[in-house]
Amino acid sequence: MKTALVTLAALACVCGFSFAEVARYDNYRIYSFTVTIAAQIKVIEDLDESSDSVIFLSKPSHMSNEGRVVVAPHKFADFEEILELHGISFTVLEKNIQRQMDMEKATLKSRKRVEGYDFENYHKLEEINDWLQSLEKKYTGVVSLINAGKSYEGRDILGVKISHGPNKPGVFIEAGIHAREWISPATIIFIVNELLTSKDEGVQHIAKSYDWYVFPSVNPDGYVYTHQKNRLWRKTRSPHGSCIGVDANRNWDFHWNEIGASDNPCSDTYSGPSAFSEPETLAISNYITNLKDKIHLYLSFHSFSQLIIFPYGHTAEPVENHKDLQEIGNEAAKALAKRYGTKYVVGDIYNTIYPASGTSIDWARGVLDISLSYCYELRPKNQFQGGFELPAKQIKPTSLETLDSLVALIKRSEELGYFSN
Repeated sequence: MKTALVTLAALACVCGFSFAEVARYDNYRIYSFTVTIAAQIKVIEDLDESSDSVIFLSKPSHMSNEGRVVVAPHKFADFEEILELHGISFTVLEKNIQRQMDMEKATLKSRKRVEGYDFENYHKLEEINDWLQSLEKKYTGVVSLINAGKSYEGRDILGVKISHGPNKPGVFIEAGIHAREWISPATIIFIVNELLTSKDEGVQHIAKSYDWYVFPSVNPDGYVYTHQKNRLWRKTRSPHGSCIGVDANRNWDFHWNEIGASDNPCSDTYSGPSAFSEPETLAISNYITNLKDKIHLYLSFHSFSQLIIFPYGHTAEPVENHKDLQEIGNEAAKALAKRYGTKYVVGDIYNTIYPASGTSIDWARGVLDISLSYCYELRPKNQFQGGFELPAKQIKPTSLETLDSLVALIKRSEELGYFSN
């Protein structure tokens, strides 16, 4: 055990690049590992807390005892020694993750420019914001630009409201709260365009029957950082001691920092020095609070795992309308699978994946009493299928099946009377 402690301490140094430079992952490996007992899970949690030399892409959960992690070249021996000491089996999935990133970057550079906005490619923040601003002029009287506030680095947190008339129940969508999950804002942007242009009867119904409040990138600083500096960045960009950023989906003021979050500023799940310490989460929460009693459905979009999850994350006790949320989610997952056969798992956060407190959907349910509160963990299912670097060619199929799912989710919610008020 003494050797293991020394090795964990050795892992506590920064992983070989300066955050003032563009992070490169040349010869960084992706490991797959499997845990079987609680003591092994504790080892994994300690690794996550100890170092930026290991970047977890996924962790063991109720769904799977496997996880994926990126490890710096100078830490291979230490990392493998820790796992071997504790009987944790592992394999190397990828010997040079930078090759994947270079391919993604080449795709971004070589993409064909089309007239207007290209909905089948990933875009930089300024391109997204320019498109959002253009909608207000293009769809006068239907679309209005929303500015919820400023990020830590002074960027606007922009969204749009889509409304076809007064006195309609509201649907709120936030995406991109974790910066590296590019498929999240890309999917929501695609769906916004469909809400405005689709001739499909089901899509037209949900577009015109509800007021939509949509924010494609609620962590703009982090998103820009993933394009300019570090593709695997997850958090916000506010400084905290010797480390940067807060997990914006552990920063909400509902059972904040109780479980499934970290008080270590260097951790990817750092919950912040206090609830709503981040200007991004504070701005979005203030905006939604001003719409209290207007919002009937709260949706948060993430990647990856192929899940539809609902409150709560801080407790195993079921939320009051758990049965309805499960039924509605099952209908949504069933509809999602029809187009391409993509399978999603449905359930509450705590029992479906792992405990997590201070999340946005829990706050929406627990504080604002929004009865319908869901989080989509989009494609892919695992790292083998692309991880956070899901190829751009999957934006359209991901978006279309997700839109199918939203139509079904709202339809079943209507049938159960959730929009009748």
